Amino acid sequence: MNARWQQTLVFLQLALLLAWLAWAWPQSPRWALAGLLLAWLWQLFSMGLPFVLMQAVNRAAAVPPVGLARLLRAWWREVGAARRVFGWLQPFCHRARPDCLAPTPGQRGVLLLHGYLCNRGLWQPWLRTLRAQGRAYRALTLEPAFGTIDAYASAIDAAVRELHAATGLAPLLVCHSMGGLAVRAWLRACPDGAQRVHHIVTLGTPHQGTWAARFGYSTNARQMRQGSAWLQALAAAEPPAQAALFTCWYSDCDNIVFPALTATLVGAENCLLSGAGHMQLALAPQVQADTLERFL
Repeated sequence: MNARWQQTLVFLQLALLLAWLAWAWPQSPRWALAGLLLAWLWQLFSMGLPFVLMQAVNRAAAVPPVGLARLLRAWWREVGAARRVFGWLQPFCHRARPDCLAPTPGQRGVLLLHGYLCNRGLWQPWLRTLRAQGRAYRALTLEPAFGTIDAYASAIDAAVRELHAATGLAPLLVCHSMGGLAVRAWLRACPDGAQRVHHIVTLGTPHQGTWAARFGYSTNARQMRQGSAWLQALAAAEPPAQAALFTCWYSDCDNIVFPALTATLVGAENCLLSGAGHMQLALAPQVQADTLERFL
């Protein structure tokens, strides 16, 4: 589902650019190229606006300020990361590396869970590494895309059981953004879940909600709003010791989950990756290396 609408969006953008060139070039090559430049500048502006909002909200929340140079680097890198994820990995590569459940006794498996508006294609760099290591893994596409986060629990439970059956070991769970909340919802739905996982690593997960979710109106977007009734009920149902299962990566330049500390959990290991945008948290080589070295 997610891949189809992202493919449609990519093709629509290409069609509009080609239509513009076909119409404008015979009249004036300069105007034709100026139109392409304007489209590129609009993309930069639309990606930059969340960084401006993030900086203002972080400042109001007393998050230590980020220097202008670091902020601009994060913005520029996030533009590239978003184009890679939404322009290639998710629309066209979501099936490039199928799940691997070949029996690998003694080698811990990995379950990867994406976030809002994403699919399993996000994890292609991770899947390449895991396949090279000969490990069992599953990367889910969480559906329905705009339903309640609680609806993903059954798919997560089945994947955890499959990885345990293939390896004989409790799997490692790696979750980007909303995927971390999906795991917490699964733990609430399955009381024995905490005993069936080795560790849970979240990357830019809005554990305490995000200011940006006020602009989303789907069920799962509303659940991710700061102070939502769903988040409050989720936190109230969790035993205090559960947080020790989590390592939470967060960033002072996360343009989607902010204020920055909303991506942390009290009692968890909280790791700052300074200067990284939201998609960069999932693609950062140092996050992947640290996770796979420490928890596998």
